[in-house]
Formats: sequence, structure tokens, C-alpha cells
Amino acid sequence: MKIPITKPFFDQSEQKACFESIKNRWVSQGPKVEQFEKEVSGYAGAKYGIATTSCTTSLHVALLAMGIKPGDEVIVPSYSFIATANSVLYAGAKPVFAEINEKSYNIEPEKVEEKITEKTRMILPVHQVGLPAEMDKINDIAGKNNLLVLEDAACAIGSEYKGRKIGSINTTCFSFHPRKLITTGEGGMIVTDDKEVEELSRILRSHGASVSDLQRHKSDKVIFEEYPYLGYNYRMTDIQASIGIEQLKKLDLILKKRKELAVRYDDLLGSLSSVVTPFVPDSCRHTFQSYIARLDNASVSRDKLMQKLLEKGIATRRGIMAIHKEPYYVKRFGKISLPVTEEAADSTIVLPLFPEMTEEQQDYVVSNLKEALG
Repeated sequence: MKIPITKPFFDQSEQKACFESIKNRWVSQGPKVEQFEKEVSGYAGAKYGIATTSCTTSLHVALLAMGIKPGDEVIVPSYSFIATANSVLYAGAKPVFAEINEKSYNIEPEKVEEKITEKTRMILPVHQVGLPAEMDKINDIAGKNNLLVLEDAACAIGSEYKGRKIGSINTTCFSFHPRKLITTGEGGMIVTDDKEVEELSRILRSHGASVSDLQRHKSDKVIFEEYPYLGYNYRMTDIQASIGIEQLKKLDLILKKRKELAVRYDDLLGSLSSVVTPFVPDSCRHTFQSYIARLDNASVSRDKLMQKLLEKGIATRRGIMAIHKEPYYVKRFGKISLPVTEEAADSTIVLPLFPEMTEEQQDYVVSNLKEALG
């Protein structure tokens, strides 16, 4: 049996939508992108959506649109995909790594406060694998210290924090990579209530042009764009957006299936003293973009367990990297000590989880995991 770590949840509706965009001959950023932006921002409870080529480019654009500049410091977790910190460097600022909570794997608010200096301009929490960070505490800290907040919700479209959807609290960035909850192949989106951030983000994602192709197309007068800013080519295509529109229709079903599978994993793994299942506080809705288990005094190392499972046809991934330990960051910023982050990075494992996963497949994963653990 071959079991992937995940796979997109597609049917013929995505194929038909792509064909319609091709048939209509508008394949670059156009009306489908505009529709997708409105539908995603509406779903998330934000006023505006700005589609880009990835969550990484969404973060880069949002940082610039919110005023982050060279010399600023942005507090981020190290226990995240490297793009979180990279986007801060793209903006010319410095990522400052704060410790995570050992149960949620999200940035620890008290540790954020310890990292604030006169150069700090922003807190950038990550909703790790779809579990919301403690946004009340983070926003309180930001308010007391006159700091901005930008949320990295790459894995968290559909997540909820105390009854509010992620995306409705602060300016937020989503990912539509194939490993995420819904996908456009590659893609990302900024959602925000801030009109200035929205307007500047639209300009920056399209070479700094003051007018888009779609605006020119809709106008009954000749319009010439200007380039008041140094911009980037971060535009989503209508082909991608047409896929995203169909994917968004499936999101609630995808979230339901993922939760059912996660709960079943919890039950199947609950008897193993050496496996710690995911922590989910009552105040949050977890998307389970990934199912992260932690090994605790296991008979084999995490890496050996992954190899044993791979030999049985089961794909796994390490939980999350510790960015501060990656070669580029060590070379640039030196050695940093974050014991909780380092322990989590060394002991967590992502198990296969996708909407079309069968109970037979899940049983196969768990039985082989138990066998490997002895």
C-alpha cells in the first residue's frame, strides 16, 4: 500500500473551470481573480482580498504595505516553514525568533514580550498547521507597545479563534499550495480591513502599476498606468483563480473530513504512551492542515521511525523545521537557543491526512507505526 502525506481534493469541477478560463481567453490576472478575492475575503470575514502567487509573496507584499522597512525588527516563531522568516528579510527587516508553547507549537505571548526592543515594529504569529495562536494576548501586547500585527495563516483558512474566523482579526495571509487545505496549484492571498494596505498591496503585486489590466479593460476611456512604487510580478492567473473558486466551495467539507480523520487518529493512537496527539483548546477550531504527533521517550528516534514507515509505503514529514538552525540563518545571525522549539523540531512527525483517506489506509498507517515503535 502506498499512502501519500496528502493530496488535493479535486473533481471535474476544477477541470471544467480551467477549461472555461482558457476558452474565454482571459488567462492572466482578470475577472476570475477578482471573484476569488471577493469570495475568500467574504468567507474569512474581511473587507478586502488581494491574490498573489504564494503565501510567501503575500507576506512580503503585506509587510511592505504595512510600512515595514530596513532596520525594523519583526518577532516571529522559529518553529515554522522558512518562508515566514524569509519574507521579513525580503522586506529588509530582521526576523527576531521567539519561543513557542510546548503544547500548541504556536508562538508564546510571554516570550514575545521578552523580545521587544526599540526597533520592534511588528509581531508575526503563525497559526501552525491550522491551530490559531493566542491572538487576544498577542494583540494586547501589540497594543501596549504600539506594534503592528500580521498573521501568517498559510495553513489556517477556515480556522476559528473564540468564534471568529482567522482573517477577520488582523491583516492575514493564506496559502493555496497543494499541501494546504484548498489549492490553486501555487497561490496566496492577503485579506485585510485596512483600505490603505489593500490599495498599496494591489499596486505592489503588479510591478507597481497604478492601474490593472482589468481596470483598463472595463474602462470606456483610454487609461495609462503610472509606476509610483518599485513593484513585483506577484500576480495570480485567472486559470488558478478558477480552480480556487471551485475549491472554496468544498472547503467546509474538506474541514469536516479532516477533523473526522484527526479524531480517529487520536482514538487509534491514544493507547500509545510514547505518542502525544495534537492539543486543541476549546476556544479554537483547528483545520488539521497536518496531523502532528510528538514522540515522547519512544523506543526509536523520529528519523528512524520515518524511515521504517517509508519502507512500508507510508510518506511522513518532520513536524516543522526550526528556522534558526538552518544553515543560512546560523551564518547570518549566529547560534540562538530556543529549547522548546528545538525539542519540537526534533521529536514531531506529520502523519498522512487527506480528505479521501480511507479507514483502511489510516489503520495501515497506525498499525505500522505501532509495529515500528515496538
